[in-house]
Amino acid sequence: MAQHKRESHDILSDHCDSMKRCRVSTLLSWLQRIADEEVARLGLPIEEMMQQGMAWMLTTIDVELPANMPCYGDKITLESWHKGHKGVQWLRDFRIYGEQGERMGQARSIWVLVDLEKRRILRPSALPREIPADHEDSVGDAPQKVQIPEGIDLRPAYDYTVRQSSIDMNGHVNNAQFASLGMDALSAEQFARDMTHFRITYHQEAMLGETITILTGEDNEQRCWISSRTTDDRILFEAELEFKAPAAR
Repeated sequence: MAQHKRESHDILSDHCDSMKRCRVSTLLSWLQRIADEEVARLGLPIEEMMQQGMAWMLTTIDVELPANMPCYGDKITLESWHKGHKGVQWLRDFRIYGEQGERMGQARSIWVLVDLEKRRILRPSALPREIPADHEDSVGDAPQKVQIPEGIDLRPAYDYTVRQSSIDMNGHVNNAQFASLGMDALSAEQFARDMTHFRITYHQEAMLGETITILTGEDNEQRCWISSRTTDDRILFEAELEFKAPAAR
């Protein structure tokens, strides 16, 4: 059975938004990093995988934050472990702890192994060695991909053209950057509210020079949906955000 990987982070000013909360994109970046480091510790570092022309790509992640989002000055500890695979889907869970060891949140995710040159999904047998898994510990079932309900009125929020600063070493917009694009579509009132749940599904890659329209809609004041379209009408990502109920007046 694989041991869990843990790492701690101090929430510093450059990790925070204007409300002094840790940015969602920062948290997703740290979750991605601990996942990479855990796989490297199990014998498959990123450098070796890239030399063999393959990489992990996140398809869906579901982050639950029943406590408040970590804020400036807080220290959090992340825990991650590989749960095995179902077909071509690799399952990974996370827990988020506060400085006193209290659980602040958790996340469930699905990844796929891809051929970097052909941009196609690979079977688990393509890995040069087996990845040990913890099949016993789990924070829940594999997350469902985001599906925006029919009847949600998605309205364009803004257009974005992909620049070099958004491109990662796999040659596309990094998944954490998509979270930032989604957060930028929120109204000032939505942005100011505390978020309890963030789920995002990545459908296609975004490449340098592409122009993307970010759209948003809501079905009530506690939940909103974000989507994206390219000029040729491809959907790149879709996200669901839930907020704390507004205080009673």
